[in-house]
Amino acid sequence: MTAPVYLGDEVSAAGYRLAGAQVRTPGAGEEAAALAWALSQAPLVLLSSVVAAGIGGSALRRALSALQPLVLIVPDLQGQVPLPDLAARLRTQLGLDA
Repeated sequence: MTAPVYLGDEVSAAGYRLAGAQVRTPGAGEEAAALAWALSQAPLVLLSSVVAAGIGGSALRRALSALQPLVLIVPDLQGQVPLPDLAARLRTQLGLDA
């Protein structure tokens, strides 16, 4: 089994590298290509919220809803982009918000 992949900022990437993950720090406009590479490399892909924000909506939804590899959005170091509110999304999908 291969190591997980982290896509995000350089400082966080250093920590993930120490934990054994493969890391990439995509520049602006390179996020979708980095995600495509990561999906072909690892059983687990961790995206910083900044990288996730730079990926097109449909490509990100496909990656998050796929059964393999598992794709998770993690907080970015600077807190520039908030994480998606999963609880609110689930309430809306279940029709609990009126």
